[in-house]
Amino acid sequence: MSKVSIPRGMRDFGPAEVKKRQYIINTIKDAFEQFGFQPIETPVMEKLSTLMGKYGEEGDKLLFKVLNQGEKIRKANTEALANGELGKFAASIAERGMRYDLTIPFARYVVMNKGTLVFPFKRYQIQNVWRGDKPQKGRYREFYQCDADVIGTTSLISEAELVQIFDKVYEQLGIDVTIKLNNRKILAGIAEVIGVADRFMEMTVVIDKLDKIGIDGVVANLERKEFPNTAINELQNILSLKGSFEEKVNYLATLLANSEVGTKGVAELRTLLGYLEVVSICNNVELDITLARGLNYYTGTILEVTANTDKINIGSIGGGGRYDDLTGTFGLKDMSGVGISFGLDRIYDVLEELNLFEDVSTTTTKVLIANYGGENELFAFKCLQQLRAKNIPAEIYPEKIKDAKQLKYAKRKGIPNIIFTDQSLETEAETKTVILKNLDNGYRDNLTMEEVIAKLA
Repeated sequence: MSKVSIPRGMRDFGPAEVKKRQYIINTIKDAFEQFGFQPIETPVMEKLSTLMGKYGEEGDKLLFKVLNQGEKIRKANTEALANGELGKFAASIAERGMRYDLTIPFARYVVMNKGTLVFPFKRYQIQNVWRGDKPQKGRYREFYQCDADVIGTTSLISEAELVQIFDKVYEQLGIDVTIKLNNRKILAGIAEVIGVADRFMEMTVVIDKLDKIGIDGVVANLERKEFPNTAINELQNILSLKGSFEEKVNYLATLLANSEVGTKGVAELRTLLGYLEVVSICNNVELDITLARGLNYYTGTILEVTANTDKINIGSIGGGGRYDDLTGTFGLKDMSGVGISFGLDRIYDVLEELNLFEDVSTTTTKVLIANYGGENELFAFKCLQQLRAKNIPAEIYPEKIKDAKQLKYAKRKGIPNIIFTDQSLETEAETKTVILKNLDNGYRDNLTMEEVIAKLA
């Protein structure tokens, strides 16, 4: 018999992990709603025509494709398979794919529902996505994204508010982070001034790997792709730029003075910085010229968040950016938007590594009622109903067993209180008291159920 397992890059979550994940999600959700975002959900699967070509060549390769069913599978292009044309063959056997992110499905949703939405439309979405990546620490084939987007406005106030959301959530979670900013227009301007404007996308894909492969790796990659040596040298100098936010902006303003697109990017950065200077930001915000964000649809401001800790090397734990015409791919032109995404799974790993889950309760049950069987069990069951009627999470041990085993059950589940009863329904009117024991400090008290309810509520 084969060993029971799950696919690589997929995970099960037990009660303790789910509770911790819900704590993160609720923190993010509360921030989204405080800033006026509304929830939506989209299907697990999308048409491949919706997904393909939106994430770049590498992204397309990582899409999980769903096999056609029934008669459609008979139409498979076996000739393409025989000729080694795997792309054509795959297209002939799969018309649907698992969502790769939440942004493209959101753009499709906006186009399909444009007649009923109020623009600017502020949405948040917390759902799982799938990528055929190589599984490793902090990188999974199934994971959750927590997205917030504003669509239908070009105002940089939107970017400023998204930076505030990042700052608020990570401050509440207790994670010290750096929020990195850049602008794709600046990168386009850099490509223009170093003479590789026609290879802008190629350049950004390589730069996006800088945090993983270092500057030497970026140079080696550019050399392999036969970028001109002069362009490589100039780019290396630019990527090594140090200084304050304002100093970097001033340097870029001079560097890109003759680039229309680059100058516009600098102006957008200055406007955004102006908004951020009048709000209270707890975490560090910096301009990172090396930040590229490899997704093709970004056109303006780009953001990324990293945890300031040496204890765990996990990459970014949040990111996002401006996209000027993403809905245009679906026929709705000139609908600019900007959004961010929290990496739930990486945030979980950081909180776990830094022991920041200490105050997160892993059980919702406040009290366990011990079971002594017989008519006493009926009395205990009635007490249970009284507790739940007052919205106190409670449970009864389902069988009559020794007190020690029932106590062990409560302690292992993290239930803080236990009620011992020694009455039947017939004797209830005579004594009407139970023993409430706190399992944290061992304190015991004889109380009526009304007093128990008052204490636990």
